[in-house]
Amino acid sequence: MNFRNIPPVVKNLLIINGLLYLATILLQSQGIDLTELLGLHYWKSTGFYPHQLVTYMFMHSSSDFTHVLFNMFAVWMFGRVLEGVWGSKRFLIFYMVTGVGAGVIQLIVAHLRLMPLISQLPPEDMNMILHEGYDLIQSGKNWVGVAGTINGLINGVTVGASGAVFGILLAFGMLFPNTELMLLFPPIPIKAKWFVLGYGALELYSGFANNPTDNVAHFAHLGGMLFGFFLIQYWKKDRGSFY
Repeated sequence: MNFRNIPPVVKNLLIINGLLYLATILLQSQGIDLTELLGLHYWKSTGFYPHQLVTYMFMHSSSDFTHVLFNMFAVWMFGRVLEGVWGSKRFLIFYMVTGVGAGVIQLIVAHLRLMPLISQLPPEDMNMILHEGYDLIQSGKNWVGVAGTINGLINGVTVGASGAVFGILLAFGMLFPNTELMLLFPPIPIKAKWFVLGYGALELYSGFANNPTDNVAHFAHLGGMLFGFFLIQYWKKDRGSFY
């Protein structure tokens, strides 16, 4: 990868995400948890701050290098093409809107899932979850049953650029629908439009499957695609052409 040939917004996104990934690991040894400060918490969690709707998309799991690696590879592979077509300003707007939009959808879905569950617990148990649940999750533990599900939804932390990345994938599929991409598994070519549609359908299925062992924010991914679609449609309507 020649850094000099990477457009400025994509280049800076790679640098910022990389630096924050390293800082997260280094500061952990000093007792500073960047994920707690910058990752996205549910709005009723004691750890929630509004800035997290922006900062969470620049954070990644410190225990899984592939998380940041694959996200940044997608930003480089597809983002540089979009920035070349749209220009840096429009690409940055698109990236931020889809990332923040993904976070908003994640919070809304968490709220909808919580509403029927909260009524099943007495107030004292809810109070315990709100004040002790985050530390319990950070220790690698959780309660069982309904209390554990509620605790995961309230005190789980969302991090990653995946929402914005899925927005980028959608945009690439809309701009270059017949461009052939080569899959890794299986190694076969597929047109961008079918790749995006298939990926979106898989995320929708996985989101509704609600596998308790699945630690992936599927609806945040769909939120990035949704906000990306509406933004592109707005640009098309506003100027007749969005690039």
